[in-house]
Amino acid sequence: MGRTDPEGHGPVRYGPPLPGQGLPVLPSLAAALCATAERADDEAPVGGTPALLDAAAGYLARRRLPAGPVRPVAAPGAPALLVALTAALGGDVLVPRPCAAWWTPLARALGRSVFHVPIPAEGGGVPDPYALLETVRRVRAEGGDPRILVLSAADDPTGTVAPPDLVHETVEAAAAEDLHLISDETWRDTLHRPEETVQFSPAEMLPDRVTVLTDLAGPFLPPGWPAAVAHFPGTPDGAGLRARVLDVLTALGARVADPVAAAAARALDEPADVTARRTAAVRLHARVAAAAHATVIRAGALARPPAAGRHLYADLEPLRPGLAAHGVGDAQELEEFLSARLGLPVPGGHRFGDDLDALRVRLSTGPLLGPGPEERLRCLDAPDPVESPHVREALIHLGTVLADLRRDARPGRPPPPGSED
Repeated sequence: MGRTDPEGHGPVRYGPPLPGQGLPVLPSLAAALCATAERADDEAPVGGTPALLDAAAGYLARRRLPAGPVRPVAAPGAPALLVALTAALGGDVLVPRPCAAWWTPLARALGRSVFHVPIPAEGGGVPDPYALLETVRRVRAEGGDPRILVLSAADDPTGTVAPPDLVHETVEAAAAEDLHLISDETWRDTLHRPEETVQFSPAEMLPDRVTVLTDLAGPFLPPGWPAAVAHFPGTPDGAGLRARVLDVLTALGARVADPVAAAAARALDEPADVTARRTAAVRLHARVAAAAHATVIRAGALARPPAAGRHLYADLEPLRPGLAAHGVGDAQELEEFLSARLGLPVPGGHRFGDDLDALRVRLSTGPLLGPGPEERLRCLDAPDPVESPHVREALIHLGTVLADLRRDARPGRPPPPGSED
């Protein structure tokens, strides 16, 4: 296949968004937003409304992260909080490879150097502790100033959950090198098997050196209603960091709009309808992700079993010969090829800091649920959503596209039309 014009295909403007739920907004959240929109006339406060911060404090406390003397801070999305934290903390930034698509561009936009650290075989989101130590010492020997490690125990893009012993070893390594940890916990409430999966926040292990971010687009809100909260260490240093973050948010004019703040506060209070919808949505996406994973594996590709979120990370290296028959040799070309063939966004691994030459992509489950809200709600209520017509058809199509790649790799097959453009 001929490559599309690469102009403008940089990681900032074309970075993939968080995988969405693909479901209609819960009526009570829409009602909270609309009721506040009708009477909102003042500028929203920087850092969040009192009601939103109270709800955030309760939500975090129920996750074993009590607020203590330092209040949370809210902002219009986790990217705004990460920008403010990076600016406030200073220094260079370390991230796992791969990592969430929005982490690296934000640090680089501030002029900070970003260093990627390999992940272990167990899963993504948390760097290998020995590789972390080696990277920090190498960067310092070369004159760098690493101060921040961003990590995520429940991970985007891999959809895995890091085992507690790995989190503990990495936290200890970071502490030994005097790093401040930023723990992105956007996906912590989307565990596919919560009764079987042990998840620990780095803040439980090293409370004085960890700031926790949670983007509410993970468990609760649609991406178009940007809201996120940050939990700071309950120390004088944590209070100072919070003050500096508020300074940056003020300079940016980064406020959670009052109507969104009202919906976010209701979601964080976790009334019965919000909890029921979240539970049902997690169950739905877990089932579809497991089926998509099985489809990928049957086709001869590789992927870690997804354990959280609404996505999985597939490695199509075993299908390289078939992809080469279509002129696909790197992640950018793979992204363009699969997005066109599947008719849905399939971001390549290079968007997440992975090697361009590696044939990896993130597959999201939301687009597999059907084209409209009615079909998607039916999936939510179905005893087995994989048997819903739209989901079954989408999975069959995915399997067919991948199976064709194996067939196209057979010797003697003529090149597909357009592959030599």
